Amino acid sequence: MLSYQHAFHAGNLADVQKHALLAWTLDYLTRKDKPLSYIETHAGRGLYRLTSAEAAKTGEAAQGILAHADWFPDGHPYAERLHETQTMYGGDAYPGSPLIAALGLRENDSLHLAELHPQEHAALAGGMEEWGANVYKRDGFDLALALTPPTPRRGLLLCDPSYEVKEDYDRIPRIFAQIARKWNVGILILWYPILTGGPHRPMVKALQEQHPDHLTHEVRFPPAREGHRMEGSGMFFVNPPFGLADEAARLTALFKRLR
Repeated sequence: MLSYQHAFHAGNLADVQKHALLAWTLDYLTRKDKPLSYIETHAGRGLYRLTSAEAAKTGEAAQGILAHADWFPDGHPYAERLHETQTMYGGDAYPGSPLIAALGLRENDSLHLAELHPQEHAALAGGMEEWGANVYKRDGFDLALALTPPTPRRGLLLCDPSYEVKEDYDRIPRIFAQIARKWNVGILILWYPILTGGPHRPMVKALQEQHPDHLTHEVRFPPAREGHRMEGSGMFFVNPPFGLADEAARLTALFKRLR
């Protein structure tokens, strides 16, 4: 059984990249008065506590959003989602991507979340019930293939696996190719860690060759602790929305200050 639990890593620098660009993309899509679908393949839980024992054990939130919230001025979609979460759930609350999506979507939008880990699925189902989310205890890749093309057809998919299963690096390009053929108007988003040794590189190269209309965004940051293998994170977008490249470039400049 997979053991990964994001509570140890919530609010870290990789989350800052991922959630900032996710919130920006959702804000862009909801500017038009047309419904959309949101699908997430590896959702985790919707809400985290940055004062939890898990967060304290790694200290990753302290290196991440707790140190760099000022990167996002008032009015930035990520800043708005953080403020809304803390207003509703307390000052130590941090939104996972399902909650960021729920806060950014509207009543006529659809929200589909997959999570296999029993404990995480239970927390996700309980926490997201009030938001009208469709929560599935199912392999996220299989769910994505089953749901696409979704109704409404407009929308996005976020794929954020833990990469505990090393075969994911080979599997993801094949899955993305299948989804893109079925859902050619969907914005497909993949998050991936940048680890020492670069196991992500063949996967990203295959994705870039398959999807000419893409945006690849990678940031580097210091390891969270001695011996930690993650030295950055990346996001790959199929059908990136207009203006996203500028926001990604702004983030790149901010992350370069950390070196």
